Amino acid sequence: MLNLKQIEYCLEKIGDMFPHAECELVHSNPFELVVAVALSAQCTDALVNRVTKTLFQKYKRPEDYLAVSLEELQQDIKSIGLYRNKAKNIQKLSKMIIEEYGGEVPKDRDELVNLPGVGRKTANVVVSVAFGVPAIAVDTHVERVSKRLGICRWKDSVLEVEKTLMKKVPKEDWSVTHHRLIFFGRYHCKAQSPRCAECPLLPLCREGQKRDKKGLVKR
Repeated sequence: MLNLKQIEYCLEKIGDMFPHAECELVHSNPFELVVAVALSAQCTDALVNRVTKTLFQKYKRPEDYLAVSLEELQQDIKSIGLYRNKAKNIQKLSKMIIEEYGGEVPKDRDELVNLPGVGRKTANVVVSVAFGVPAIAVDTHVERVSKRLGICRWKDSVLEVEKTLMKKVPKEDWSVTHHRLIFFGRYHCKAQSPRCAECPLLPLCREGQKRDKKGLVKR
């Protein structure tokens, strides 16, 4: 496991690599962000953005999603995985936002988690990106990078990864660290074929060192 000084070094290097990392889901308001993040489960941001480009032209407010049939909404997002369940959740969360929050997306994470189809990761993204509240959303990239580097243990749950990062990263850096870890995992430390040979963190990386010993790091 990395010590605090080593973690700080790794995050600094990742920051140098991706200084402008930010949310890549295209949106113009908190409600669109909620919909986009809900659609992004087990799906790439690039595909979500292709779908929401037309989706957000057709549906402007929560009321718009309830003005059409479930079948029509399903057709609008059919190219996205799990589109049937996602369409149901979008209509349910739209109804809840109207009835319980006056049509406005709640700013509190616990209230966001109560929305259908909105889990802890989604809620953390929304409070961080839409409302500027420090948060670390642990997606597959953040989890993979944290475990490969040795910031967290291999057996840690997603929640444990989040709590570990919250303890080891200053609160004011939570949000930017979340985005930079995503970019690092998405574009450099990929699930398949990580770019270990050109990685400045290889000397400290637990997984990279294992790969190097096995001759998998081609220089």
